[in-house]
Amino acid sequence: MADDLRLVGVDDIGSARRILDGVIRPTPAAPSSTLSAVCGRPVTLKPEHRQRTGSFKIRGAYHLLAGLDEGDDLVVAASAGNHAQGVALAASLLGKRSVIFMPDAAPIPKVQATRGYGAEVRLGHVLVDDCIVSARLWAEEHGGCFVPPFDHPAIIAGQGTVGAEIADEVPDAGVVLVPVGGGGLLAGIAVSLRATRPDVRIVGVEAAGAASMRASLDAYEPTPFHPVHTIADGIAIKSPSPLTLAHALALVDDVVSVTDDEISRALLLLLERSKQVVEPSGAVGLAALLAGKVPGHDRAVVVLSGGNVDPLVLGRLIHHGLTASGRYLRLRIVVDDRPGVLADILASVATSGLNILAVDHQREGARLHVDEVEIHLTLETRDPAHRLEVLDLLRGRGYRVDQL
Repeated sequence: MADDLRLVGVDDIGSARRILDGVIRPTPAAPSSTLSAVCGRPVTLKPEHRQRTGSFKIRGAYHLLAGLDEGDDLVVAASAGNHAQGVALAASLLGKRSVIFMPDAAPIPKVQATRGYGAEVRLGHVLVDDCIVSARLWAEEHGGCFVPPFDHPAIIAGQGTVGAEIADEVPDAGVVLVPVGGGGLLAGIAVSLRATRPDVRIVGVEAAGAASMRASLDAYEPTPFHPVHTIADGIAIKSPSPLTLAHALALVDDVVSVTDDEISRALLLLLERSKQVVEPSGAVGLAALLAGKVPGHDRAVVVLSGGNVDPLVLGRLIHHGLTASGRYLRLRIVVDDRPGVLADILASVATSGLNILAVDHQREGARLHVDEVEIHLTLETRDPAHRLEVLDLLRGRGYRVDQL
């Protein structure tokens, strides 16, 4: 399949760098001693979440729009948020009108930011893929230029400038971890690094709930993934395009997937230890490292592709990450209904050094005998080992304990 499509060349990326000079914000890669210690290998972060509009998407969007004919004043796009903002800002900078189709469940801050950059936003559908279909039809009906999120050589070349910068900024890079949705960023970075740093391994990382690139690579053709379900909305794509898949087949070393729990743990670590606010799709590269899915001891460059996350969602993600990291523990304990039992349980918990966040005491339930009571405890623990300590302690005292 790769032979049937023209791949973007390194010269295309060089041209994109010149066009983007003075438009994009510098995001110099920086090593992280904290993450290096946690991962057991040198780790460098490429902070594209600090880019204009909060993600790398402005690169490809501006590059494509800058190449349009002078009369193409209406541009149309579809996105869950990051591509939308990139197109909206690029259109405003170039004096064009933009209409953006977004899913109904798109994060409110992303919708507001897209409007703030001057776009007209039209909400509808559940998945970005369905918004893309509607946007293409609307563009044809109204004479607009459709700006795809990943399926265009100019988009790929623009995103590939990230790879050119990595080659300049991290001369000792051994492997580069790139978030994968539709594959435009992966394709662009792969083109740049293969031409300038052929020794560097290129690994795409996708969410396990939207693992369409891996399925497509295995089938040697675009293969839709069903159902798409992941907290990483920025990479929740049904399928790569023939163009991005051709680049991956020709240039990428591997594509791995990470679970939502692994993404949550990485997001929490970036926030807690590195003071980096990154959206779930931007944290998948670090998630793969933490989960041991990228072997080796050489320097790993992690592309943090975006930081546009709804504060309300961020709160839930932090809670999920704490739970996934073994920092929260919820227990159901069934005991005899007699005075002093609850006090004994709480005292036992206190001796283990756990912080009690909530206690729920119930005397009625289908699973209880008339002389039994059910206690739900929510505890804050240090780590998974600490969780096991309290479980062993309570069970050792004869209590029936289930972890919720």
